Amino acid sequence: MDEFVQRLAGLPEGYSTGRYRSRRYATAITVSADKKRMKLFAEELGGSGHVSFNLYFMADGQPLLRPCEMPQAKVIDFVLNYEPGR
Repeated sequence: MDEFVQRLAGLPEGYSTGRYRSRRYATAITVSADKKRMKLFAEELGGSGHVSFNLYFMADGQPLLRPCEMPQAKVIDFVLNYEPGR
């Protein structure tokens, strides 16, 4: 999970476009003011793919990943392989 959190933290906040597995995606990342929650929504441009999740940082500092109606593995793969700005 550490690699996932580090990679997510390195992605641009707000709206951006990029590539995931050779497909173009529009991605929006929102971070709460207290930095305890991150939300990502990505939609394939010209296709039907999407990725959506919330990541919470618990009181003990541990991350809690909550995918939105999709497997956790899909969310992790997207973050690890998404290339912003491409």
